[in-house]
Amino acid sequence: MKGIFRHYGYIGLGNLGAACAGCLLKAGFEVTVFDLNKTLAEPLIAAGAKWAESAEDVAASVDHVITCLPSPAVSEKVLRQILPVMKKGASWIEMSTLGRDDVLALAKVAEAAGVRMLELPVTGGVHLAYRGEITMLPGGDKDLVDLHWKAFEAMGNRIFHMGPLGSSSIIKVITNMLAFIHLVAAGEALMLAKRGGLDLAQAFYAIKASSGTSFVHETESQLVLNGSYNINFTMDLACKDLGFAYEYGRKFGVPLEIAGLTEQIFRRGRSQYGGDAQSTQIVKLLEDALGTDLRAAGFPAVLE
Repeated sequence: MKGIFRHYGYIGLGNLGAACAGCLLKAGFEVTVFDLNKTLAEPLIAAGAKWAESAEDVAASVDHVITCLPSPAVSEKVLRQILPVMKKGASWIEMSTLGRDDVLALAKVAEAAGVRMLELPVTGGVHLAYRGEITMLPGGDKDLVDLHWKAFEAMGNRIFHMGPLGSSSIIKVITNMLAFIHLVAAGEALMLAKRGGLDLAQAFYAIKASSGTSFVHETESQLVLNGSYNINFTMDLACKDLGFAYEYGRKFGVPLEIAGLTEQIFRRGRSQYGGDAQSTQIVKLLEDALGTDLRAAGFPAVLE
């Protein structure tokens, strides 16, 4: 871990950010962290991370900066704060889910200040991020991807270099779009099983063993059956990602009929339960509409 790649700054310690920063620490990297809510940093500080009082303080003290933030507007704001103080040769790694146009625009801002950018969306769920087993989707120049490969390996166990900047934002939105479609479909499938008089636990395992299974069914359906819905991903974020998918559909001339319907369902869910509600509660929308709970014993409240 010697050399200029050893010290990373991590800005944005939500569910995903905290998990990934923790994996860097476990792998032996030096990590300095910042979040507007210092409470989120306390477990990382206890594990050996350094605390900085601002995003600027992070950028001035580290070799490279990673950000994981809630929106393109916040990403741009933080980027403009850190660029003036970043060290020569430092790179910026953006893990937020952004649209391709956002990525390319922010890359130009960074380039004008002499800073090279990588995009690094991930997929697989926060529970895998805490285990260092999430899938990483870097986009950008290959030499820069290679430069940070050891850090990527610390945070994830499957890494796919998707191509130049902007490529990863597209595949990330595609994977999330599929996940949300699968979630709605899994809820409808379980409701058919319930209304058809089947044992829900047996139905879950039968679907899991069938050609109709999905990663979402195998993971998030368990949280529905438990009743916790605790996937650590909000309705607001789901609606944001589905909005990106719809924009890509229009731009690339692809009619996204199923994704469009799914977006409408999620907007109803956000209206019903609020933007901070768990995205998995989209199944609750169907449960409440039919007055039928989808519960079964033996399923976890959180994924590990």
